Amino acid sequence: MSTRLLRPLALCGALTVPALILRLTGMSPSPAAGLVLFGMAVVASSFVLAWAAEAAQVDISGGLAIAVLAVIAVLPEYAVDLFFAYAAGRDPAYVAYAAANMTGSNRLLLGLGWSLVVIVALALAKKRTGRTVRELTLESGNRVELGFLAIASVAAFAVPATGRISLLFGCALLGFFAFYLWKVSRAEPGEPDLVGAAAAIGALPGRVRRPLVVGLFAFAAAVIVACAEPFAHSLITTGTQLGIDQFLLVQWLAPLASEAPEFIVAILFAVRGRGADAIGTLISAKVNQWTLLVGSLPLAHLLGGGGTALHLDARQVEEFLLTATQTLLGVAALLALSFPRWAAWTLLGLFAAQFALPGQEARYVLCGVYAVIAIAALIRNRRHVLPTLAAPFRKQDTPAAVR
Repeated sequence: MSTRLLRPLALCGALTVPALILRLTGMSPSPAAGLVLFGMAVVASSFVLAWAAEAAQVDISGGLAIAVLAVIAVLPEYAVDLFFAYAAGRDPAYVAYAAANMTGSNRLLLGLGWSLVVIVALALAKKRTGRTVRELTLESGNRVELGFLAIASVAAFAVPATGRISLLFGCALLGFFAFYLWKVSRAEPGEPDLVGAAAAIGALPGRVRRPLVVGLFAFAAAVIVACAEPFAHSLITTGTQLGIDQFLLVQWLAPLASEAPEFIVAILFAVRGRGADAIGTLISAKVNQWTLLVGSLPLAHLLGGGGTALHLDARQVEEFLLTATQTLLGVAALLALSFPRWAAWTLLGLFAAQFALPGQEARYVLCGVYAVIAIAALIRNRRHVLPTLAAPFRKQDTPAAVR
């Protein structure tokens, strides 16, 4: 292999070594040291994950590569949230933590992740072109992913309406996620525009490239799974020492730590001028969380000794409704396959507003604001609603666009 490939891979591998040694030996560093060492490993593995996902597009469809990347990137979030749901089977107190962690991670992904990626991409586009760019244009292949998210978003309102996540509903979501993976795998691979380490991997002979890409995916997944929990624990411990409420830590700081890999990967894409690739990654991650993660919660609850439904209290219903209306706005804004700058700032502003306006009444007001803006966006983009809802079930005649 060339030094063009060996140097970045070796550097990223070296950065993960201290954290892996800590995990293998069972040593417990101070919260500050753990935050640095485990965080460093998560960042390094995120770079590896991004390179592997880009290079994989030589052999598989871009949509499937992005979906695999998104699944691996959100593995830490799944590990944390499924633990809470499993524990809730024996101790109902953990239901609040499972719901808080899930809704927090979803709102972080869309309100903070989607917004920042678009704002960064548009700012860099202005720097490159010298003119103001008002929207990020998505590729045609993103309509399939957006269609899956739209359907899952409509179905999600059944949870606050019934006050529970039933096992039957969860199984339906898991089946829908399996259909999503099958759908994106049907597209033919295109000709990706690779740079740096990804280009060096993509240029290797197939007999070397394919096992290397699989190995890099496996390595990144292993490091992320091994380091995400202690990274989140170090972050939470540090927050506790600073006097931050434990519920807020579970809802926001823990998801922020576990969402770090996908945020880093998306921002890397945006910085390299691949804004559509960046937002495509986050849309796929949102599909994963709104189907695979939500659908897995009642199953984990059942395996932990609970019943066939995860019952939510009034606070959790409010949180889920707020998350569902936020998602509806995100989908409505993207129906025309463009992400306007106003939508990015609106999502970011409303995300920030929830911290300034806590309380039950404020959450319902925010739900109403999300819903009103979403309805306005749906009316504006009404001619794209039916094509988007039909996209997951329509035969793809052309290869998915490479993002």
